[in-house]
Amino acid sequence: MAQVNLAVELFGHAVQVPLLISSMTGGTEVAERINRNLAIGAQARGVAMGVGSQRTGLEVGETADSFRVRDVAPDILLFANLGAAQLNKGYTVDHCRRAVDMIEADALILHLNPLQEAVQADGDWDWTGLLDKIEQVCAAVGVPVVAKEVGWGINGPLARRLADAGVAAIDVAGSGGTSWTEVEYHRAPSDRLRRIARTFADWGIPTAESLIQVRQAAPELPTIASGGIRDGIDVAKCIALGATLAGLASPFLRAATVSDEAVIDAIDLLADELRIAMFCAGAGDVNALREPGRLVVGGQ
Repeated sequence: MAQVNLAVELFGHAVQVPLLISSMTGGTEVAERINRNLAIGAQARGVAMGVGSQRTGLEVGETADSFRVRDVAPDILLFANLGAAQLNKGYTVDHCRRAVDMIEADALILHLNPLQEAVQADGDWDWTGLLDKIEQVCAAVGVPVVAKEVGWGINGPLARRLADAGVAAIDVAGSGGTSWTEVEYHRAPSDRLRRIARTFADWGIPTAESLIQVRQAAPELPTIASGGIRDGIDVAKCIALGATLAGLASPFLRAATVSDEAVIDAIDLLADELRIAMFCAGAGDVNALREPGRLVVGGQ
């Protein structure tokens, strides 16, 4: 079991365990402490990390430090993050570059959250022509761009269109984890909006199904599987289905509110569970885990 190799590579960066600490927070003093704890843990164990949406860091300059973690995590694969819908509200390639430069990121996540916006009273409802603007960002921002859902999954046809637009990877972020429509239910200002949000609480493509669709439609793209991933067996299943990384938020958020040591412990637990799953499946590395019949009947 000690010989099982968990390492993968993405965008030319070695990732020692195929984990992404998914984008969560930023913009406040508490968020700064959380991000730094996450980053210290990521650096200690060689996993990837994304920060929360940097819109506030761009628009309220004094909050930018809450996203900056390079001083404690100089070597990790680090993702900047902006909402794609902001490209229809005046954001340009320059804003995307500024987000990347703000945290010295290796790649940029553009998150897609149409359902969350749709159930908000003041949500960003205009998504007209957004794919063309994503394509412009991909061509000019200077780092790989990841298209990411936030809990409702990406289907095959959309994955193909995103690939053709130039995105470098897709984070499927399927249903099964945090439901942001349920979150919007609790913060809605009226009974009518609460009812609408609750109606869509279970909307979405489950993570496994979304991952399969994306892999089939855009097999040339690396994929990140997130949405309801909770343990190392879930990670093993995602890798076996073709994902390069598995993204988790909630387990790491709970740990980061305690300490950086708790984040390291959370990573170690997931790594041990994944290693045991691979050992018992007879997979010495992640490529072996993807072999048809090794863990998933029919493979990818």
